Amino acid sequence: MKRYLTLLLLGATGLAQAAPTCSAAWYESIEQQLTTADTQGHGPDLGSDEWKSVIEFKLGVRDKAEVPQRNSEQWCQYIKQKVDAINSKRR
Repeated sequence: MKRYLTLLLLGATGLAQAAPTCSAAWYESIEQQLTTADTQGHGPDLGSDEWKSVIEFKLGVRDKAEVPQRNSEQWCQYIKQKVDAINSKRR
């Protein structure tokens, strides 16, 4: 029984690590780092195609061939890598 419980817990840990990057909380986190709104707080809806386009522009990657499709999990992972790289340079 202990072995089964251990395997179950290890499996659950793996699932938590595989959680999708593209979530409302993730979009909010990216927005806090790369603000898309103007000085009056007007901007595209978080996670919308327009918002993603602005994020790509701010990162200097808009229209580049290596950027994954905006409606994919790979896009969020790609953006996360770019933002993480910027943050690591600031440290």
